[in-house]
Amino acid sequence: MNYLLKKHCLKCVASALLLISFNSCHSDNDTEQARQPYTLSDSLKRILEIDTVKVRNITYAIKFNGVVDFNTDKVSNIFPLVSGIVQNINAMPGDFVKAGQVLGIVKSSEMANYSSSLSSSEAAVRLAKKQLEQQQDLYKSGMASKVDITAAEVNYEQAAAAKTAAQRVLIVNGNNTGGDYFINSPIDGFLVQKNVTNGMAIRPDNSAPMFTVSNLKNVWVEANVYEENVSKVHEGDEADISTISYPDKIFKGKVNRLMNVIDPNTKVMKMRVIIDNPDFMLKPQMFATVTINNTEKDKAISVTSSALIFDHSQYYVVILKGDKNVELRQVEVISTNGKTAFIKNGVNVGERVIASKAILIYGSLNS
Repeated sequence: MNYLLKKHCLKCVASALLLISFNSCHSDNDTEQARQPYTLSDSLKRILEIDTVKVRNITYAIKFNGVVDFNTDKVSNIFPLVSGIVQNINAMPGDFVKAGQVLGIVKSSEMANYSSSLSSSEAAVRLAKKQLEQQQDLYKSGMASKVDITAAEVNYEQAAAAKTAAQRVLIVNGNNTGGDYFINSPIDGFLVQKNVTNGMAIRPDNSAPMFTVSNLKNVWVEANVYEENVSKVHEGDEADISTISYPDKIFKGKVNRLMNVIDPNTKVMKMRVIIDNPDFMLKPQMFATVTINNTEKDKAISVTSSALIFDHSQYYVVILKGDKNVELRQVEVISTNGKTAFIKNGVNVGERVIASKAILIYGSLNS
């Protein structure tokens, strides 16, 4: 009985030793696999963007809130020049109109009077011309004096001057002899405001324009500059403008004017940025963010901001060590200006960092 028990115990010990040995070998193999360095595949490497660490002047990106507005130098308000009844309006807000295009008609007794005045002055010119010719003939036959000719000449000149004045009045008011006043657009642009309707009576002393036309090929962005940033913006500074409507597009502009007055209520100074708008993408009253890059004399190591990875309250970059080998490196960031990140330490000048899809590689390194 003791012999059988000892034999059974020896078998158990041998089995246990065999299991420990197997687990030890398996653990060693797993450790060896875990220690294999991460390498980039050929297909991934072909699509990656690589940036080289450089030294640059530190640039701070300062952001301001603003609103897109008309360029008032290229806005035309159309006021009535005569009294009358508005008819035949054929343009609506948002329509693109050409210079000279008729937007509506005003039936006006004043225009009829202007036409009548021109006709009367033309008749007076013809009569004065005939009288002058008669006096000249009489003078040749000795039946009129030099004084008579001079008087006839003066009458003719006065009639001609009255005709010229009547023509100019009619031209100012549309130069239509049919008694109607045509509302014409003075410029090419978009109809942005309409304050009249068919059948509406208007007068020249109306405070509101009938129509407002704006050329939106360039627009203004009015932005607020708080006191702490007044010294950091200057006329002529390049500006990047972003909008909610086009989150992936940056519009380029330039600071055209600083108002140099602090509003006593809001404590902000107004800044105007002019932007070319050839495709009419920017609409008046859109909200916009204006970014001004302020460059300092101090220099720092820099990388493309897309190379930064933020995780667990720390910044990291992926360093490309060799042809395919990568290394994860923690860095301390001084600032970013949207495009460039300025680094205090963690990387060296000349090292290569992965500037695209870095977060994917970071995830693979941590898996």
